[in-house]
Amino acid sequence: MMLSLRFIPGLFFGLLLMLGGQAVFAAGPVFTPAPPSVAATSYFLMDFNSSRVLAEKDADKRVSPASLTKIMTVYVVFRELKAGHLTLTDNVTISQNAWQTGGSKMFVEVNKQVAVEDLLKGVIIQSGNDASVALAEHIAGSEETFATMMNEQASRLGMVNSHFENTTGLPSQNHYSSARDLALLAQAVIAEFPEYYRWDSQKEFTFNGITQQNRNLLLWRDPSVDGLKTGFTDDAGYCMVASAKRDDMRLISVVMGTASPNARANESQSLLNYGFRFFETHKLYDAGTTLTEARIRKGAASTLAVGVLDEVYVTAPRKHYSELKAESQIDKALVAPVKKGDTVGTLNVTLAGETILSKPLVAMVDVAEGGFFRRLYDAVIVMLERK
Repeated sequence: MMLSLRFIPGLFFGLLLMLGGQAVFAAGPVFTPAPPSVAATSYFLMDFNSSRVLAEKDADKRVSPASLTKIMTVYVVFRELKAGHLTLTDNVTISQNAWQTGGSKMFVEVNKQVAVEDLLKGVIIQSGNDASVALAEHIAGSEETFATMMNEQASRLGMVNSHFENTTGLPSQNHYSSARDLALLAQAVIAEFPEYYRWDSQKEFTFNGITQQNRNLLLWRDPSVDGLKTGFTDDAGYCMVASAKRDDMRLISVVMGTASPNARANESQSLLNYGFRFFETHKLYDAGTTLTEARIRKGAASTLAVGVLDEVYVTAPRKHYSELKAESQIDKALVAPVKKGDTVGTLNVTLAGETILSKPLVAMVDVAEGGFFRRLYDAVIVMLERK
């Protein structure tokens, strides 16, 4: 069942031809330049709001994430803060095990107490392995148990090519992630915890009299970049997850296995510039918007409000937004009872015949089962319609 949708400003302008009852735009071909050549083992570029993939190479390849692991470490800590299981002012006692962890350090001291907020900044800004382990032990008792929590969140987020064995990203045989998974994780951090994400743009942090700079070189080169994390091990190479916002458009880029700190910054910048230059993102609908009314049988009401529960964004090649076409496909035989939030159809947005966005359409209200005579009447109508 095809139903017309609520008008979207700027979406349906242009020459409209009616062919067989369907709306078709007479528009020229859509041409978007190919992504830049990126010297990385794998890479991924996506729009934050629409989740549209703009460029990728071997994005599902399982690779060592190095210190990009710490994005998941702090994500788990953020969720513990949100759940009320700890506060930013809680003091964490530093263990011998945390203090002696190798690699990059925040330079905490054994048996000293450090506030959770300082440890988080030590992880995010200074990439401190010692701070990562200290937080894990404080929350879960051990780094191993905390890694179980990391994997639970990875599964919840749909990170199907990730498995974590530690909080730091130090080499471990069964510790891996992928460019796509890390972008999904970055998207979750930014969306769920904007109050903490602001620390990702902090260029330096001083603890215990020692000032260390953020290793994300793009924070100095591009004012639109505000996160997220760099990583390096001999096995992983130089890696980066970056995010930038220009006007109302935010992009997330991931590069894995580049040759140097400058290379990971340059390749990330190249991907971000490509996305901003050749694509644009627009909000189509606010959360909770009713788009159409659908016929429902055997219900206390004869029509059902259908729409979207969450905000809907679309990313399209620049200068082609007005050529987009939106259609709803509603289930042919809607029968009460229906609960608010039940999926009853699909919203498809196409450009030049290609689907660039597909979202579930849901019932916006409950429709209870109708009385006996309503059910009987509709049963007869359905039987006649099938003949």
